[in-house]
Amino acid sequence: MRSVGLETRMALNAPPVGIYIRIVAIISLMLGLSDAGRLLGVNLGPVSPISTLGVTGFVYLAIFALARLSAAVGLWIKASWGAVLLVGSTGAELVLYLMGNPDIAMSAFGFAVRVVLLASILLIFVLSIRFNRARATD
Repeated sequence: MRSVGLETRMALNAPPVGIYIRIVAIISLMLGLSDAGRLLGVNLGPVSPISTLGVTGFVYLAIFALARLSAAVGLWIKASWGAVLLVGSTGAELVLYLMGNPDIAMSAFGFAVRVVLLASILLIFVLSIRFNRARATD
């Protein structure tokens, strides 16, 4: 009983970066699941998602959806590869979209979510560097 109280106190004293990482992981998971739904043809009716997106667009969406879902798991367990995977996949998708690749299609809301996701993970990098420096000086 006593150790449970100690563990609870220690969990509450954890840095807020951990909570922030979990929020970004949930956003990444929701975006990945949304992309997976598009891959499965949710809301398309009898039309095939491959005919709607094209073969190349379907492959791009599958790669980015799997990368985003894997990154969400990595962020949830607070592994560094999750953040790297999220930055790489989201950055590549935004670069392809901004370069005018016809196979990458997203709405204005989808673009905004991806930009917020990229900015959030970069903010996590900055916060973790500051936290490690502060811990090193103690």
